Amino acid sequence: MNRRKERFSAKQTRTSRKYLNRIRELGQMPENLEPFLSVLDDVFVKESLPGALQGKTLVGTYCVMVPQELVYAAGAVPVKLCSGNYVGFSIGDDLVPRDACPLVKAVAGFKEMGTMPIYQNCSIMAIPITCDCKKKLVEILEDQYKVYPMQVPALKEDADIRQYIEELYLFIQELEGVTHREVTWESLAESLELTGYAQRELSSFIKRKKRFPYLIRGTHALAVMNAASWLPQNILAEYLHNLNRELAEREKNGILAVPRKQPRILLTGSPLIFPNMKIPLLIEEMGGFLAADETCMGERGLSDPAVVVDESFDGMMRALANRAIRPCSCPTFADNKERIYRIKQMIRDYQIQGVIYHVLRGCLVYDFEYNMLEDELGKMGIPVIRMETDYNEEDIEQLRIRIEAFIELIKLRGED
Repeated sequence: MNRRKERFSAKQTRTSRKYLNRIRELGQMPENLEPFLSVLDDVFVKESLPGALQGKTLVGTYCVMVPQELVYAAGAVPVKLCSGNYVGFSIGDDLVPRDACPLVKAVAGFKEMGTMPIYQNCSIMAIPITCDCKKKLVEILEDQYKVYPMQVPALKEDADIRQYIEELYLFIQELEGVTHREVTWESLAESLELTGYAQRELSSFIKRKKRFPYLIRGTHALAVMNAASWLPQNILAEYLHNLNRELAEREKNGILAVPRKQPRILLTGSPLIFPNMKIPLLIEEMGGFLAADETCMGERGLSDPAVVVDESFDGMMRALANRAIRPCSCPTFADNKERIYRIKQMIRDYQIQGVIYHVLRGCLVYDFEYNMLEDELGKMGIPVIRMETDYNEEDIEQLRIRIEAFIELIKLRGED
């Protein structure tokens, strides 16, 4: 078993280092992206906790719908544990059903190998039940970790929000049992202020990301958002502030991320989780520009800070529930017209010329919506292509050919 772990660790390190190198080799990388890449290096290459997390009580989460403010209010730090690891996937492939999604397979592989400190150091894991695979993930993990399955509403009506608020109160009880620290009005208000500062820096980052001509590559922006999964909010705000300042200087000096005429592509669908960055890298290595992404590891996690109207404890809880549910465009919701509206809005905001719809094999909630999106984008005259893949490198050449052809199609349409 020890030799197997060593092979697992060595292969994971090689794969992660390779993708970090490819990210660095893309042109016009901002200097202040390096601290974010160092976080990814710590977690996936060195297999260690980033310095900012050492000595902290960690709470693992598996979805953007877990309000991180509650975790901070309980005296802990949230970390996202969703995995895009190819090596973990290969181990998990033998542990769970063939048609399970790659994310769940990768998490099962990490659990089997026990080589990732970011997992081993979590005092509790919160798993929102957004699909059947997430439901079974609870069963996979609960024999080794303390797990809290969080019920997520299927709709966004007032009654559903009230139900979710009750769920958040139950989550607070679980957190207090782990951290032995009571969530009070004062601690919750302080956590709202802490996360609000980071969210404001994130909003500034997205505003600069939208500027045309563009100041930062989409793959670099995705690296920022992935690294944010393992950074405390105060450190994240500091890193983002430095990056925003550099992007402002670039704008002032006319330094562009890519030439103006590169085809502008939006990536949506299943999440892109490091080191599974093959599609965004191929887009930009093949001469396209990843102008925007609508995924839960990207811009979907960048909603504005919770708006507190009623400053009572209950009022703050309502604000957190509303922020977590109402703007979320996850396809787990039964009525998802807002998701289509958001994608169409992003196409206009980013001057998008083509859409790549990424589907992780077995991820039915995302696959279900492709036909509806294809119809809507057809009305706008925007080409869209569906790309199904999982966590391996065997299909890279096939993906390369399809992405290159899609980019050429966009170029030809632009010449008409």
